[in-house]
Order: sequence, then structure tokens, then C-alpha cells
Amino acid sequence: MLADVSNAADVFSPIQLPCGIQINNRLVKVAMYEHLASLFGGPPNLYHVQLYSTWAKYDWGMIITGNVQVSRAHLSLGRDMIIPESVTLESISPFKELSSVIHGKDNRNLAIMQLNHSGRQSSNFLGGRYPFRPPLAPSPLPVGAKTSGLLSVLIHKILFQKPRAMTYDDIDEVVSSFVKGAVVAAASGFDGVQLHVAHGSQFISPKSNRRTDEYSSEKENALRLLRRITSSIREVVPSKFILGIKLNASDYTTSQIGEQPEDRALEHLMTVAQWGDVDFIEVSGGDYEHPDFMTTTPHSPRQAFFHRFSHQALKALDTLPETSKPAPLILLTGGLLTPTLIHKALSSRHAQLLGIGRGSVLRPDLPELLKTKGNDQSLWDDAPFQQEPDLRNPHFLGYWPFSWFWGFVPNIALVGAGVNMAWYVVAIRGMALRIGSNIISKPNYSIGGLGAVVRMWAWTPWDTYTAGPSYRILILFSVLMFAILSLGF
Repeated sequence: MLADVSNAADVFSPIQLPCGIQINNRLVKVAMYEHLASLFGGPPNLYHVQLYSTWAKYDWGMIITGNVQVSRAHLSLGRDMIIPESVTLESISPFKELSSVIHGKDNRNLAIMQLNHSGRQSSNFLGGRYPFRPPLAPSPLPVGAKTSGLLSVLIHKILFQKPRAMTYDDIDEVVSSFVKGAVVAAASGFDGVQLHVAHGSQFISPKSNRRTDEYSSEKENALRLLRRITSSIREVVPSKFILGIKLNASDYTTSQIGEQPEDRALEHLMTVAQWGDVDFIEVSGGDYEHPDFMTTTPHSPRQAFFHRFSHQALKALDTLPETSKPAPLILLTGGLLTPTLIHKALSSRHAQLLGIGRGSVLRPDLPELLKTKGNDQSLWDDAPFQQEPDLRNPHFLGYWPFSWFWGFVPNIALVGAGVNMAWYVVAIRGMALRIGSNIISKPNYSIGGLGAVVRMWAWTPWDTYTAGPSYRILILFSVLMFAILSLGF
């Protein structure tokens, strides 16, 4: 059993993963969408190297990359990193450079590559497929709108196609793709991978999986694909290669009538723990139908759910019989916005590892900031690490006739979340463009929601200029489409 944390400095105490690798402290820079790769995907580039070199200067226990797609035809918003088609010295060279940068000069930071298959949440136009060609998913269930407003439904219809249900051959290919991703990560010097089993794009959730075969979302079938992937990866990577997964609390808040979501979630977590393949499990929440993971709201109902769930998970893992391999560590992400909350998450046994996402963008030097507080618990206060952006509507929308028009725009959760995401994408890009600076400059808070959306989509790196005419036309069309949809017009 993990001992209760008695003082704040234990945030910087080491802890060992089941595979035998030690993490120097409990602070984890979790995956954030960078939007820095070439349009329609590509390998890590100079922007990624410069971005992660910033985080690597500080004492993060583990640094997890943004999602690296295992399928070129299932991107998220177009500028995703992608696993190369073939594993050669040349194709993995950019990944080697990225892992080296993340490790830092003294090789203290653990480098983890997040692997993802976007499934039904792979967007139209920028998802890596021809327009209106459906993505693959467990079942032919499109991403739905949270509200019933006409504009909300229309936006979802345009952004997300009705997917095609995967065949057994498709499933086999997905397994092979994740295994290849792990091989690339290991060959590139990464310490491990994290499988993104979250945000509504996988087989676990009954709202996205209505299959009736052995890959259904029922009891023993729900984890079948994940089990195939984890066991297949373990067969081809070194014994001390870290394997983590990211589970989604929201997949369990929609459990069947009469079934407590905590029961189903804990059942899955305990099953995964007993496989002996997984080193850490990140607990998160939200998807494109309920996009809590993209908002700045610190205490949503789902967030409260996965704080509570992570605590229950630790208690449940204590009941497992002793085996040759310890249970996976629990990584909690979301809502850790102040020093006090970080301390309480450990002392109250809500988690063993602390995931910091947006805080790592607002304060890349967060570990150093917390170190200055030392053992003086009076310094571990409730003040936020850094100011959150103010993304309220522009003032002109409060005046007629703009206010009259805006009143007809429905409350679209995806749109509001997209504005929040855009602001952080722009802030991340700012980090990537600060070359050779040892000074941590604050994000540009003068950029509001409208400005963030424009800046996110108007950015044109070098790959656009070298493209052919038809390619540039498609880029322009896609950028305009997503900018308009992000604003809700």
C-alpha cells in the first residue's frame, strides 16, 4: 500500500513503475494537442523539438507527447504526428531527435509517446481521408450533438461522418498499427508509450460500440481489443519498456440503467491491472459529445467523478493478491490548478502520479515553482499557478444587432470547447517559437477566443508554401471551414 503523504515535498519523491523503471517525481506533463505537424500529418519537426525542449528544462517526472496517430487516414485536426509507414533508420530519425530532447541534458525526464487511433472522431476534411469518406469505428454510430439545436446538429453532421463498422481484418490492422507504433517508440529511444483509450473513440463505451460479436461492449468483450494490443506490444518491446493507458471516466457515466458507473469502471481497471502488462493508468474524462477535456471549467460533474473514481481505484488495487509484478500506478489528470490541490491529491490518495496539462502550458516551469515552496506547507496555498485565459464573448456581441443575432446561436458545447482548445494551441505554438530563450514568458492573455481561433487556423508553416495548387486549394477550404465552425457561425 502506498503510504500517506505527510508533507508537500513528497511531490518530488521517486516512485517505481511495475516494469522496474523509476520516476523521479510525481509530476507528469500529460498529452496536449500541439497542432504543429505538417498539414495532413507527418513526423515530429523543428517546432516539436523546440516545444519539448522547453518542458525538458524543468524537472518533470514524465513527459507525454501529444497524440501520435497510428493511422494516416484517422487524424484529428490535420496537424497530427503520424507513425511512419515503414520502420527504417531514416523514418524514425525525427522521433529519435524528439525523444532525445525530452530526456534533457541529464536524462532525468522519462519520454512517453502517446499512441492514438481517432476512430469515429476523426474529422471530415482534415482527417486524412477524401472528403465525406467515412472513418472506421466499432459501429456505424456518428458523433452526436449534445444539444438538439439545428446549428449544433448541422455542425456535427459536417464535421463528423457516419463511420463504417470495422471488419475483423480492420481490427487486426488496428492491432498491428499500435504494435508498430510501440516498435517505433522503442527504436527511437522513448521510454514507453501510452495507449489513448479515451474520449469516446474506442470499443469500451456502449455509446460508440453496439456490436454483438466478441468485440461488443458487453462485460468480458469490452476489453478484448485492448488486451490484444497490450499483450502484442509486450511481445516485441524490452521488459523495462513502459506501457500506460488512458481511460475515460465519461465512458462509464453513460452505463446501462441499473448499473453503477463506478462498478463498471472499477471492474475494467481491476481486469487491466491483473493482466500484468500495464504500468500506469491515467484517469481522464470527456469526448466530442461532452467535451469536458477541452474546457477550462475546473470542477465539472465528470471531473468530480474521475477524482472520486481514482481514489476508489487505489483502494481497490490494494485488495489485489500479491504477485511478482505490482499493480499499475494511477495518474490523475484534471483540476489540479493550485499547490494545495496537488498536495491533497497525494495526501488523500486520489492518485500516485499527478497529470498537469494546461498548467504545463501556463507554467512550463511548474516543477521549479513547486520546489521553491519546499516543506513549508503554509506556502502550498490555494492560489492558481497562473491566470487562466478569459475567453468570454467579444464585447461587441453585447450590443444590438449583434446580440440579437447571437441569441439565435445555440449553446454548442463543441464550439465553446474548440475556442478553449484554440487558445492553448496558440500558446503552445508560442512556446515552440521561442528559440534559445531561458526566460519563461507568459502566454499572450490579450488574445481572446475569437483571436485564438483565427490565429490557430491562419498559421501557415513552410509545408503549405511547397504544396501544389490543388493541395493549397484544399488547405484553404479546410482552414476556412474549421475556422467558421469553431466560431459557431
